[in-house]
Amino acid sequence: MTHELTIFYDGYCPLCLAEMRKLKALDTSQAIAFVDIQEDSFNQNYPHLNWQALNARIHGYLNDGRLISGLDVTHLAWKLVGKGWVYAPLRWPVIRWFADLAYNVFAKHRYTISFLLTGKKRCLPCETAKKGSNV
Repeated sequence: MTHELTIFYDGYCPLCLAEMRKLKALDTSQAIAFVDIQEDSFNQNYPHLNWQALNARIHGYLNDGRLISGLDVTHLAWKLVGKGWVYAPLRWPVIRWFADLAYNVFAKHRYTISFLLTGKKRCLPCETAKKGSNV
């Protein structure tokens, strides 16, 4: 099966994992493939990708082979599950610049932000939960 988008996400991040679970639940047409960059097999399966770059911010492969990142991935993923309108304003000119800046701050500090919002930072329970659920 060819997916319209393959998302490379950080399965150690509680907020990232929660978003991926929600997307997967809404993805009834299976338009999205989910790849956890923290899985042991990641480097073996994707040796051509730079793990550090993917860990710095969310990335996605389009089915035509292009690699996109940041809020472009998030917007497309939610669009594919019928909820793109939620993120559409973040891709509008001017707002896009500020949204991308805010996203970069979030991505850099996602473990601290996760801790502040959920009480979980980068936790073993998240690792255990994701391995058993495949997102």
